[in-house]
Amino acid sequence: MDTTSTLVRIYDTFRALVRSASPIDVATGLAAIWALRAVIQAFRRRRFRTTRLRGPKSTSLLFGVAKELFTSPDTGTIFEEWSKKYGVAYEVPMIFGRRRIVLCDPKAAAYLLSRDTWSYVGTAGNKEPVARTIGKGLFWSEGESHRRQRRSIAPSFNSTTIRKLTPAIHKTADKVRAAWETSIESNGGGSVVLDVQKCHSGGLLILFSLDSFGIAGFSYDFGSLHGRPNSMISVLDAFGAPSTPNFWDGTVLLISLLYPIILNVPTSRFEMFTKLRARMSEICEVLIDNAAKEQDGASDERVSTIGLLLKAEDGNSGGRITREEVKAQATAPRQIRTLLFASYETTAVVMTWALIELARHPNVQTKLREELLSFGGEPSYDQLTTGFPYLDAVVQETLRTHSSVQDLIRQASEDDVIPLSQPVQTRSGEVVDRIAVKCGTEIGISVPGMNCSEAIWGPDAKMYRPERWLEPDGVTKKAQEVKGYRHLLTFGDGPRACIGKLFAIAEIKIILLIVIKNFVLEMRDGPDTKVEMTRGIKMRPKVAGEDGTKVPLRVRSYKGSRCVPLTLNDTRSQPCCGKVLSV
Repeated sequence: MDTTSTLVRIYDTFRALVRSASPIDVATGLAAIWALRAVIQAFRRRRFRTTRLRGPKSTSLLFGVAKELFTSPDTGTIFEEWSKKYGVAYEVPMIFGRRRIVLCDPKAAAYLLSRDTWSYVGTAGNKEPVARTIGKGLFWSEGESHRRQRRSIAPSFNSTTIRKLTPAIHKTADKVRAAWETSIESNGGGSVVLDVQKCHSGGLLILFSLDSFGIAGFSYDFGSLHGRPNSMISVLDAFGAPSTPNFWDGTVLLISLLYPIILNVPTSRFEMFTKLRARMSEICEVLIDNAAKEQDGASDERVSTIGLLLKAEDGNSGGRITREEVKAQATAPRQIRTLLFASYETTAVVMTWALIELARHPNVQTKLREELLSFGGEPSYDQLTTGFPYLDAVVQETLRTHSSVQDLIRQASEDDVIPLSQPVQTRSGEVVDRIAVKCGTEIGISVPGMNCSEAIWGPDAKMYRPERWLEPDGVTKKAQEVKGYRHLLTFGDGPRACIGKLFAIAEIKIILLIVIKNFVLEMRDGPDTKVEMTRGIKMRPKVAGEDGTKVPLRVRSYKGSRCVPLTLNDTRSQPCCGKVLSV
């Protein structure tokens, strides 16, 4: 009763004060509450500091270790070595004294990526180039805008849609088979050397990726495999062109990570992107018109990605995607690049790596061919998904060892505490199992550093060994803690996980099925051929000593037991995650 009486008296007193207060008193009281709240928040911000972690020393007064990371073709190994020395979380010095926390821990990575686009967002230095070269679409957006755009595109890449598209992708892959058979016959019927990564050399993988993507994303057949002329071919060649920036270009690029305004300074890289935008704009109107016609056809069972965006744009509810977001995503000279870059470029690189690894490992190639030949006819999407375990293992191992995405860089948009699976030592010597990150703190995750980490995947993490995906303990318990698709970060994780991963995997499986059933692949210069990484718009493979990004493979028709790979007795698993790859 005493407590109740006290509460009643407090309430009566408060009501009397409110009734007697003037508007000025109320305003003064509210202002005082607001000021007190601001003081408390400021005090908390001063007290909340990012945990200072150990890490490597700076190698440059101006650039920290940023230049070393930018010029290295194998940043994953660098990050892994630092992780062995400093623990699963450490900090590295970056440009102009800035510091970045690096996470090499499945638990911490899962925590951060699950809060992507909200508590953790892209950095200004990474977002500004995206806005300039690709547009303010899915790559650029955050929070609610990102959620709306992703929801509008998602139906175009779900399993139901891909199931319907599979026959069309098969037909596109058959064109590659026919072209390779023609090349072999024209060369006397024995074998032919094809650069599988170049558009104009007969490799045709890039053209296959373009045509497949056109069907899926735009319901439009570019007809590249039929030799139909279009401006996209020169664009694709430019995508793959190696980029070796001079001192000025490299300096501008590094400084832009901190001061994006410097991107206005003319450089050769800026000129290249300007040309790419101009060429891409030539086909935009065709794709938009095609999508508009598709949208008008009420009986159409299949609606392309652009069509879905246009339909979403027509809605009047607040949850619909806005016209500006539609433009950034699909309908202006800058807009189509988001879909092209995400759906084409990544897939083409992984396809190239898959063929390289099969040529380098003839025992793997033979085992895969045996599985594929055991199936007659054209497999459906469901059969591709579950009916070819070794094919699936080859694709997953290629995605593990050769991620086209190198780093996931985010910035905290609010104060937070990130949990760790293992304790780390701070600079002061304290051992902690979580780290505080203040708003504005930059955090990075190395994708190859996680995918090929010996601490996560075991002592054979650097080996290309598809069998690990079929063995009971092949995927280690530590690797199973990685929350990405199939315990990999190749497609990212969380709200920003690659929306087209199922389509990309279907493409890769279909092209491997067609190629390996019908052809035998070998390294042109024998089993000791070295393969390097070179930096274009993305990291691409190339055979050492070749110009550009050439990957010449010797291709010959498979003729049953009469066709035996020349190096079939070489059953060793070879390292695949290094700066230079020795076969």
